[in-house]
Amino acid sequence: MDEARRPDDDRFRLLVQGVLDYGIFMLDTEGRISSWNAGAQRIKGYAAEEIIGKHFSVFYPAEDVAAGKPARELEVAVEQGRLEDEGWRLRKDGTRFWANVVITALYDDQGRLQGFGKVTRDVTDAPHGRAGVAGERRAVRAAGADRAGLRHLHAGHRRADFELERGGAQRIKGYAAEEIIGKHFSVFYPAEDVAAGKPAWELEVAVEQGRLEDEGWRLRKDGTRFWANVVITALYDDQGRLQGFGKVTRDVTERRTAELALRESEERFRLLVQTVQDYGIFMLDTEGRISSWNAGAQRIKGYAAEEIIGKHFSVFYPAEDVAAGKPAWELEVAVEQGRLEDEGWRLRKDGTRFWANVVITALYDDQGRLQGFGKVTRDMTERRNAEQALRERRRLVGHLVEAQEVERRRIAWDVHDESIQSMVAVGMRLQLLASRLPEPQASAVGGLDESVQAAIARLRGLVSRLRPPELDRHGLVDAVSAYVDDAAGRWGLAHSVRDDLTAEPSPEAAITVYRICQEALSNVHKHARATRVAVTLSTVDSGTLVRITDDGVGTAGEDAGAGHFGMVEMHERAEAAHGWLSVSSAPGEGTTVEFWLPMLPDATGLEP
Repeated sequence: MDEARRPDDDRFRLLVQGVLDYGIFMLDTEGRISSWNAGAQRIKGYAAEEIIGKHFSVFYPAEDVAAGKPARELEVAVEQGRLEDEGWRLRKDGTRFWANVVITALYDDQGRLQGFGKVTRDVTDAPHGRAGVAGERRAVRAAGADRAGLRHLHAGHRRADFELERGGAQRIKGYAAEEIIGKHFSVFYPAEDVAAGKPAWELEVAVEQGRLEDEGWRLRKDGTRFWANVVITALYDDQGRLQGFGKVTRDVTERRTAELALRESEERFRLLVQTVQDYGIFMLDTEGRISSWNAGAQRIKGYAAEEIIGKHFSVFYPAEDVAAGKPAWELEVAVEQGRLEDEGWRLRKDGTRFWANVVITALYDDQGRLQGFGKVTRDMTERRNAEQALRERRRLVGHLVEAQEVERRRIAWDVHDESIQSMVAVGMRLQLLASRLPEPQASAVGGLDESVQAAIARLRGLVSRLRPPELDRHGLVDAVSAYVDDAAGRWGLAHSVRDDLTAEPSPEAAITVYRICQEALSNVHKHARATRVAVTLSTVDSGTLVRITDDGVGTAGEDAGAGHFGMVEMHERAEAAHGWLSVSSAPGEGTTVEFWLPMLPDATGLEP
């Protein structure tokens, strides 16, 4: 690598490692994780030493892994250059978060696939939450500390190499004294260096300048090569006559290997930052002037690097924000708090506006001196429009579900208060009439009464399905248990309900849980050909987690639940309640429906 590029590489590394709001890391060509930044650790919970070398499928729910989603995403990234996806991902502790993921295929100058750049954002709670400021600043400083530690390691090698010990030359080069004394020192040089006259040239330089220092390949006795740091010093007597040369050789192969690994890592960071097109990732100096520019920034904002580097980043802000001093204020907050996140309108080169999510991170060197700012910009216009449409859709679905429940409750009350009560009265009169009539008329009237009682039982079952009385009287677990006992019992299924709840959900959440359980058990009856079903309710992440498993025929992972309205309705209900629902299945191994709802209707804050 050209030494002139090293400062830029350091800045790229500092930028990537310092960003906390985006998990920015590398995968090798097989999908194994090969780099890890502070943002990835904050979002996913793994430290670098825990996760590097593992396959990135560890972040995917079981149903996605079974469906082959991780491998498919890499295939798409190779075919199309990039892939963007949103879906559930897993943290180290097993909890789920909703992630926006961009995977970019990375190629070298010869067009060979080097691996993948992966940028992950936790978008579970929009607008995005804030991490602890002190922890963020420590993570930013820690990124620089990694590099400082590497330099310290290199310095340690240098000090160790200077320790002259008896037999040091023999240890490094393999010759005993009696084998090598008297031979020309060119024996240590590769053939190409000897042919080029390098040994003689080095002695000439040492005579002219007093000393020469060089690094390059040298040979051991067994012919193997090692990377050597060599100092040749011209030695003179008191009369200034050349007496010979002193030669100190250090084997710095390990140091060179570490330096090459560092440079290669820095080059990968450069490749990652420069190649990603979905995020504008660039640097500002301490005054806010743009000092680097990646392909994503050019795509989003319209400026080529030569047009924008050196200009102040306020050029991206609408006139009203510039007049209000917003750009300067954002840098001040980033310095005070370590980072700043903002969403708002920004300007492209052609003057059009786009809705941007912006994270500005203050970047410090190893001595804690401010070096500038890392700025990550994402064009969120389409996402903002989609979120507004989704909120409207969920609002409509919520109104529909609410109206449906109100109508079911009204019908249940009408049936209970009018039809059932009237039929109970008819039954009582028939019983009275039968007691007064002789046979066979009494038996005929008794048969009518049995028909009335059967109709009353069916109407009570209808009322229970419309609005289960146990839900209002005794709570969610009793209501679900009563329904499972009734339905599974009628269908001849062995069944169980396990209660691990530590908190009762809100009435709105409870009826949604009940309705999804109804539909899930109906699917088991219609499609699974199962003999057993089990329902577990537990309190997880300030919400209610429900797992429904059967021992039926199952189906292929990606086809589980596809093709019938009931599954669509279950997903709609869970999402309208700001929760999630997943289905995992395998042929012959049964099916598991798992869903989670927040404890309160507005727990996720998605609704305005």
